[in-house]
Formats: sequence, C-alpha cells, structure tokens
Amino acid sequence: MFGFDLMPRIRNWKGLTFFQHSDQVTYHHIDSLFRGEGGNRNVIDWELVEKMWLDLMRVAISIREGRLNSVTLLRRLGSHSRKNEIYRAFREVGRSGRTVALLRFLADPALRRRITAVTNKVEGFNGFSGWLRFGNDGVIADNDPAEQEKMIKFNSLLANCVIFHTALDMTDVLRQLLAEGWQPEQSSDITAADIAQLSPYLTAHISRFGLYATDVLRLRPDDFDPDLSQIDFTDLAAAA
Repeated sequence: MFGFDLMPRIRNWKGLTFFQHSDQVTYHHIDSLFRGEGGNRNVIDWELVEKMWLDLMRVAISIREGRLNSVTLLRRLGSHSRKNEIYRAFREVGRSGRTVALLRFLADPALRRRITAVTNKVEGFNGFSGWLRFGNDGVIADNDPAEQEKMIKFNSLLANCVIFHTALDMTDVLRQLLAEGWQPEQSSDITAADIAQLSPYLTAHISRFGLYATDVLRLRPDDFDPDLSQIDFTDLAAAA
C-alpha cells in the first residue's frame, strides 16, 4: 500500500499458504498450491477489502504522514484481532501481496539470485555493525528513545567510516598489483568480477580497542581517488 515491494529471502516456502483471487478459477499446473487442508481453496475476501478500503487508506496515509506509528497500529489491531474488520482487511491485502511475491520468487531464477545476493549483503553489514557495537554486547540499555536513536546512528556512522577506510586500503592494494603487472589483458588479470567478490566487512585488521597515533591527526590525507582506469567495469554494470 506504500508503493514498494518487500522481497525477503524465502526459506521453506512449501509450508506457506498461497491464495487465489477467485474460487471460480483453476490452474493447470499449480492448482494444488491454492488448496488448504481438506482440499478447500484459499481465496482472498475481496468484498471485505472493498468494504474497508477507505479505512485501510486512512491508516496507510496516517503512517506515511507520521500521525500513527506501526507499533501503535499493531497494538490496536492485536486486541481482539479476529473480530476487527480493519485487521481482517489488512490480512487479506497481505495475503494477496505475499502470494504475488511467492509466485514471482518461484517463477524467476534471476530474481531469486538477486534477492539472495542483496540479502547476504544486508546480513553482512548487520553482522559487521554488530561486531563494532561490542560494548555491553551491543545491548542498548537506555530506555530513552532519543538515546536509542543516537546509539543506532553512531553505530551506523562508525560502520560506514570503517568500511570506507577498508575500501581505500583495498583500492591501494589493487593499484599496487596493477603496477606490478597484473594487467587485464594477461592471464593473471584483475577483472571487475574479481573486485565484486571483495567484501568491505573485514575485521581481522581492526583493533576495536584501538592503537591510536595522535601525532598524525593534523595531517591532511590525500584526496579520495576512486578511479581504477585499468579495470573494465562496463560488463559488471550491465549485469547489475
């Protein structure tokens, strides 16, 4: 309802329930996906969605405009939810969206690979930022929302700074290898695909408690130069 697709990595999808838009439709190859226990069809209640549509849009707009947060909404809908028509209408909309996402996931191998690759990156970043948030085992003990927000933002800032520093070190090493003769036209080449396998979430070279040389703080570092003109990135950009 907010105009974007949620594409999580789906495990054990065979245990999930598919819903069809009408009980008057049958599918030649995948009809069994839409049948529940006892052979009954799982059908979306579009009449309820139509009846509650204005209420659904009011809730969605309230969330988008910051008038209602998701926690408050879930708390309200969680009370006697089975009797709450707005809850039931949201459930039907969710069933529709999830079924479409599941069918796309099953039908498109390229989409599955892309979702897996992106999810791995997100999980890698979360693990890396958690490793940097080593004080108190990463537990945010303060109950003040403002302090909690600062802790999360400071952790993200620190993670991005370390990632940038690691990327600079990697770039220097690549330039050194290229200067030593690792040219793309030779058998021992460095390609864009090779560089794509590198990860900035390395931790072995980082001392979390630090060994700090304060005498270099006043030195201005060289300007950041992202150019690796010897590497052809056009094929990788097209693949992405």
